[in-house]
Amino acid sequence: MATTTSDEFEKATDFHFKEKDIEQAKSLVGRWAPSGNREFLTMVTPDTMRNFARGYGDDNPLFISDEHGPTTRWGGQIAPPMIPIALNRPLKADPPAERIKRPSFRGIHVFVSGSTWQWFRPLMEGDSLYSFGGTESVVEKKSEFAARSLLVTYASVKMNQRAEIVAITRTLAIHTERKTAREKGKYAKIEPATYTDEDIEKIDAIYAAEEVRGAEPRYWEDVNVGDELRPMAKGPLTTTDMIVFHAGGYGFVPYEPCANRIAYKNRQRIAPFYVKNEYGVPDVAQRVHWDSAWAQAIGNPMAYDYGVMRDCWLSHFMTDWMGDDGWLVSQSSEIRKFNYIGDTHILTGEVVDKRQDDGRCVVDIEMRGTNQRGTVTCPAKATVALPSRQHGPVRLPEPPPDLANQAVAILERHHEIVAGRVAQRRQ
Repeated sequence: MATTTSDEFEKATDFHFKEKDIEQAKSLVGRWAPSGNREFLTMVTPDTMRNFARGYGDDNPLFISDEHGPTTRWGGQIAPPMIPIALNRPLKADPPAERIKRPSFRGIHVFVSGSTWQWFRPLMEGDSLYSFGGTESVVEKKSEFAARSLLVTYASVKMNQRAEIVAITRTLAIHTERKTAREKGKYAKIEPATYTDEDIEKIDAIYAAEEVRGAEPRYWEDVNVGDELRPMAKGPLTTTDMIVFHAGGYGFVPYEPCANRIAYKNRQRIAPFYVKNEYGVPDVAQRVHWDSAWAQAIGNPMAYDYGVMRDCWLSHFMTDWMGDDGWLVSQSSEIRKFNYIGDTHILTGEVVDKRQDDGRCVVDIEMRGTNQRGTVTCPAKATVALPSRQHGPVRLPEPPPDLANQAVAILERHHEIVAGRVAQRRQ
């Protein structure tokens, strides 16, 4: 017999910001270190590339086919741009770097509110990914959603096993008090989406009209300011979509969903992250993404997606449009509103600038995801490099020299530490 969760919800949400946590967060600004986190994936294989792409609904042959890749300029299958959210191998570091730890913020909920990405080279079969970074800024702010909030920007430099920088990302995370958000009830009046057969037919028509540019080059000369991109559909969002996204590789480390004995061990390690469900069973607080009752406990009317899922959608929108020979140089997004179970998004965009940048032929695109309520939940911008009939194929961007040098030094130190530990074990 299911039991009430009200007491458990009350205990799990009756927390407020601790000043020592805020001060600790502020003390970490500007302090970067190698990442010791192991993500769900640690090495690129044809399977990881395919499954990650399929996890957010992307069937581009460049990402899912090991037969198509060798026919392209890349000489092999490459990974989708956003795969670093699921791919990381731990770096060994000296003790001072290892001691840099973020505050726990117990009882405080975290929402991804936007991100900025820059990409410099593809990930291919056999590649590993390492990262280093830290906190760039911490800002306290009054919030309509939860009265008091803390805006924290994290930066991360992603490099491969050759110390070549693959991507640089910055993520804005908003920390809010669960109980305050619930009591304010900003989104309490939002009704769940429902659909008629006619509604589904209209969404299906958009899916049917979508196309992957693929092997046909989209030349810079053929693109003009004002060109509108073909719309892309995403949704209606289902719990199945959330499961598939996790199955594709998004692990939300170190709090990834896990089962049975591993879940038991994880619960011993981070007990406050586990809150009893209606059956009295400790379950992850992360279940706001598939458990509407728990989502309501932290101030939302129903379960909702991950912000990074919409980042994946936006990158999918770009890579379908640009074709195999293009390169997604950068993308920035704002996750302004929640995307609830049942919501549908239509992605639209247009070319707003066309220029040459350091010898590269690029276009700037503004895009957005609009839900069935007519609300833009994720405005975004992107810069795409395209091949040119006059200037030739795309040249990949170069990362900042100071970060490139830092990447080499960090990876060299990692290998020194690993070699030293192996030698110790053999003695």
